[in-house]
Amino acid sequence: MSASRHVRRGYTAATVPIAVIAFDFDPLVTLGPGLIVRWQTLALALVLLVCVATAGVLARRHGLRADDLLYAVIGAAPGALVGGRIGYAVLVPDAFSGGPLTLFDPAVGGLELGLAVVGGLATGAIVATLLGSSLGRWAHIVTIPLLTAIVGGKLTMVLGGSGQGAAFEGDWATAYLGPGPWVSLAPALPSHPAQVYEALGTAVAALLILAASSLGAFDARDGRRLLWAVAAWAVVRAIVSTTWRDPAVVGPLPAGGVLALAIAIGASLVAMALGIVWSRRPHSVAEHAESAEPAWPDPETRPRF
Repeated sequence: MSASRHVRRGYTAATVPIAVIAFDFDPLVTLGPGLIVRWQTLALALVLLVCVATAGVLARRHGLRADDLLYAVIGAAPGALVGGRIGYAVLVPDAFSGGPLTLFDPAVGGLELGLAVVGGLATGAIVATLLGSSLGRWAHIVTIPLLTAIVGGKLTMVLGGSGQGAAFEGDWATAYLGPGPWVSLAPALPSHPAQVYEALGTAVAALLILAASSLGAFDARDGRRLLWAVAAWAVVRAIVSTTWRDPAVVGPLPAGGVLALAIAIGASLVAMALGIVWSRRPHSVAEHAESAEPAWPDPETRPRF
């Protein structure tokens, strides 16, 4: 793999500025006979694995069953798929002009990340509730792993040439040379690295959420931290959407940016309402004892097998 500021393979300084960061590598890797995958796919799988494992460790530290997390993750998958398809249909309705059944055809269109996250969280929450787990605690725990997954997922898009923004000739513009195959259309066109913008903005949002957590802004039992995190990420996404290649529909925002802004507003309103309800709820001594960090068992008294 290589990335440089040099223009190669027939491109000249007259067509591509020297300052452009040009990527020129094979985005495909051969794992075996007939098995070819994208570097982006492998990197995304690694990111998701690390984030799920981290959430499992945090769950055990908070006295929750780590195996419940696997069921919740599996339960989140259909919600993410349905939400992502609905979001894509909202953004690109022409892609499904063949009829409503094309929504179920994986070869048609793609997924929209905003509603995919919302749908995945919704069905994951349903599974967690059916398992009898503390929904508020789970929401609190998965907040940072979720934001980390979004950051990592956006950065892996660089390996596939996907997520490129509008044409741009600044010092940090990116272009993809060579045969690819690259995901973005017109990959050699110097463009805003919109996928990197969203990754960096989401990382800042995660740091702010962590800082607020350290100051005691969130109760580990009510799940508001997740809602505020989703709202913060959606605001970042709405801002970054102004650099996308999609046409603006409301002010500088494209349809995806409007959808992200709606998600941010909705998550914020739910978080504020939940905060009001939680503040008026009488908390017993037992509940306060439950909110304390569980102590690890004494190695001397722990049963041996």
